[in-house]
Amino acid sequence: MSSRPPYLSIAAEIGRRIRTGELAPGARVPSTRAITREWGVAMATATKALAALRQEGLVRPEPGVGTVVVGPSAEGAGPAAGLSRERIVAAAVALADAEGLGALTMRRLATLLSVSTTALHRHVPGSGELVRLMTDAVCAEVPLGPVPADWRTGLERAARWLRGVYTRHGWMAHAMAGFLRPVAAPHAMAYTEWVLAVLRSTPMTAEQKLHSHLAIFAYVQGVGMADDLEVRARQDSGISDDEWMDQNEPRFDAIQSSGTYPFLHALTMEGDFVLSLESLFEFGLRRTLDGIAVMIGETSA
Repeated sequence: MSSRPPYLSIAAEIGRRIRTGELAPGARVPSTRAITREWGVAMATATKALAALRQEGLVRPEPGVGTVVVGPSAEGAGPAAGLSRERIVAAAVALADAEGLGALTMRRLATLLSVSTTALHRHVPGSGELVRLMTDAVCAEVPLGPVPADWRTGLERAARWLRGVYTRHGWMAHAMAGFLRPVAAPHAMAYTEWVLAVLRSTPMTAEQKLHSHLAIFAYVQGVGMADDLEVRARQDSGISDDEWMDQNEPRFDAIQSSGTYPFLHALTMEGDFVLSLESLFEFGLRRTLDGIAVMIGETSA
């Protein structure tokens, strides 16, 4: 039996398809989800397989498309000839989407793009500036649209828009973690401007408006971080949430049956109810907006 890690075997098979022409230059290679279905492996294994192919220079991330086969370079032109800030940012976003912000380094990105780190620095001075550009790029993906007349409708739309950003790009919840040191990105600042425009006709003070905006931002960001941590846990462990619960349920049962936590035990015995990050998001968003409504009512009284 071969001792080769599964992800290398998968990478070798996809590499064979590329070299034989089964996958032509520009063709999309199997996604991480497609790999998990075809080979029956965990998401983490699929991610490592695509990373191995990128390190070989056989594939590259293509914004809005996925991972595609690298085509032949033009005669006399090296990989850095077509390098641009936009291409660097797009590749960095794809890498962070696949493996998290912690996997993103200038050296790793240079390897994926088959260029030197010096070539990268000609376009982007460092990792801090790169993350700022990535943040701005993903905030520009989906417009918020016209500002509604009703403040509650507007704040709900803003929260769902931000939730969508974090759902598409889990690393964004970590990239925008600073409140006292916010990201100086035009499209990210446009979100703040939009929210303040929603609140402009309310009787709240300037301080109340800013705190309301940041309270919603912090709440959505917290759920986004939790969501990203859950995704990473599933990838790292290779098991689903249900499988994890099946493995750990005997421990929880033993702890609860000890009688040490009677209120927790009573709550779980009251009946079936849904608890997920989506139900938490919906519940918390409604209660936050309810609180702002009370404040607006008190302010106008």
